[in-house]
This record gives sequence, C-alpha cells and structure tokens, in this order.
Amino acid sequence: MSEAIQKPFIVDMDSHVMEPPDLWENYLEPRYRDRAIHIRRNSDGIEELVVDDKVLLKGRLAALGGVEHPAQTLFTQPDVPYLEGCPLASYDTQARIELLDEWGVDAGVVFPTIGILWDKEDDPELAMAYARAYNNWQWDFASPALDRILPIAHIPLYDVDLALEELQRCLKLGFKGMFMAPEPVCGKRPSHPDFDPLWQELVDADLPVCVHLIVRFTRALNLSATSWWDSEKEPMNTVFSFALGGTMQLIPATAALICDGLFDRFPKLKVAIVESGAGYASYLMDRLDEKYDRFGELTNLKRRPSEYMRENFWFVMDPSERSIDAQCDLLGEDHFLWGSDYPHIDSHIGAIAEVHEALAPMSEHRRNLVLGGNAVKLFNL
Repeated sequence: MSEAIQKPFIVDMDSHVMEPPDLWENYLEPRYRDRAIHIRRNSDGIEELVVDDKVLLKGRLAALGGVEHPAQTLFTQPDVPYLEGCPLASYDTQARIELLDEWGVDAGVVFPTIGILWDKEDDPELAMAYARAYNNWQWDFASPALDRILPIAHIPLYDVDLALEELQRCLKLGFKGMFMAPEPVCGKRPSHPDFDPLWQELVDADLPVCVHLIVRFTRALNLSATSWWDSEKEPMNTVFSFALGGTMQLIPATAALICDGLFDRFPKLKVAIVESGAGYASYLMDRLDEKYDRFGELTNLKRRPSEYMRENFWFVMDPSERSIDAQCDLLGEDHFLWGSDYPHIDSHIGAIAEVHEALAPMSEHRRNLVLGGNAVKLFNL
C-alpha cells in the first residue's frame, strides 16, 4: 500500500492588515490621544491621513489597500474612501481565517499598512506610543488564531531603551518576530552597537527581525523614482516606483548589515528580507564576495559575505518569480519563502495560484520548503 501524500504546510510570509481608521483613537494612551493618527475629510470632501495633526496623505487612501479594485480607478479617483480599499479579511480575524482556508494556506505573517507610512524620528516617545497602540490592536486581531495569524511587533528604533521594553513585552505575549524599517535611524545604521540589546533579545528568542520596505514621504530613501521623475511636474511612474522602490531599499539594507559585521557579533541572528522579491539574492551574494576578495583586508569581516547570507538571511519571493529554483541552488534551499502582499494594490487575490505555478518545476522537497517548511523553522512554528 502506498503512503498517503501529505499536504505541505503553507505559510504566506508577507501579508498585511489594513488598520481601522479609529485604531489609534481607541488604543492610544489617553495622554497622547489628542495626537492620534486618524483619517478625516477636508472641506473638499477628500480624505486625509493625519499624523500628529499634520496631513501625511491627501486623497487616494483606498489605494493603500485596493487588491479587489482596478488600480486605475483608485489612482485616478481621489475621493474613493480608505475603507473601500480594505477588504474585511484585512482587519477582521474570522474573515482572515476564512481567506486562508479559501487559499489553502495554513498561516500568514502580518505586517502593518499605515504603520509603514508614519515617521516620528523627532518624537521617540510618541513614536513608541503609536507602535504600542498598533501592537495592542494587532494582538487583539491575531491572538484568537495564533496558529493561523502570525503577528510581528512594530518596534521603532528612535530610542533603544523604549524599543527594547516594547520588544520584550511583545515577545512575552507571543509575537513571532520584529518589524524593522530598512533605514538608518538618528544617524545610526541598524548594525550600530547601540542596537545590540534588541538583536540579543531576538537571538535568545530564536525569532527573526523582518526587514520590510517602508514609505517615507519626508525622506529621499523611499522615493527612488524622484531622481528620475519630478513629482511636482509630472505623475510618478507607478511601474518604476512599485517595481524598484522596495528593492532599492532592501538591497543596500542587506549589504550594510553584512558589511558592518553585525553577524560576527550575533552569528545566530535571523533576518528575513520582505517585499522586494528574491531574484537578486545570488547576484548580491556574488557581487559582495567579488569585492570582498579584492578589498577584504580593508574590512573587519571575519568571513566572506556569502557565508553570512547563507546562514543569517531568508528572502521572500514575489508570487510569480521564476528564478527561485536557481536561487536555491546558489544560496541554499532553506532560505527562500513566498509572500502575497495581500491586500495591497500591487498584490494579487490569486497569489497562491501564481506561487504554485512558479514553483512547479522544483522538486517536491524543495517546493515544500519554500511554500512553508522554511517558515516553520524560521518562526519555530
């Protein structure tokens, strides 16, 4: 009698919540509530996203989500309200579970949406209050179904002591890792020794730091297209900015973590690189190695960059990437995962079908690792 074929355990490594518009008004501590992040309508009837009484975004707020709508509609009609772009599964626990069931996905990692927009480097205490409010709501969203919804703690790095306190609180609750923006903070790269207590905490918990793209409208970091398209004179090229915006953040972030020697101090630290595709991983590995062979004596690295990439990094593929089998050959099959980016406007409601098609040429063993086996080990599920 032949053995029954077991269904692989499948994990969506990159999905999002759409935060309720009144999240911060409901969850923020009373002393900060008059500075809550919120959405309001201006005198023209257009919605505005307001952070600390300053308008961060005006109009087109539905395009922050929008997976169920044509992009053309949401980008050209600024009066479509935010909630129109928020499917029920983006903020309702039971609806999210039903979506996972419909997709045939066992678990999904969740990241913020509004939480990757706001930036309060000038007020670390308010920034942490915003993050605490989000984390508390996220816990209420995820905790009824921790076997299906994997929460990641939002930890701003503007004040290391506040960051460590919040990270410890979240890990004690049961969060499965930490969200980190791919940017220097207060003049310090994340590999700066000041942040070492955070990395030690994650090493001790055997959980990853998830480096996910951000959208910082006040910094050149995120607006990669502004060097090529003058947004004051012409519309931003959406293909260019959506295709390269994350990649232009996460390639240098990955390289900086390696070249600064962070993993010589923390050889067990796990880093997941999220929402920039994964097809560049072996190129970056070879590129860094080639330059290390030429200039390695001028650095403090104890090993070649490829060794850190093979031991400390996990890369999340986009659903339709075709090169992941080759990436597994070059970097290691234990270090690739997939993500849907649900429910953002550049995601696909049929992401899981695209993933199955893209991974079909792989061996069954390797395919099952990418579908979820690697995530099981990464998060100790």
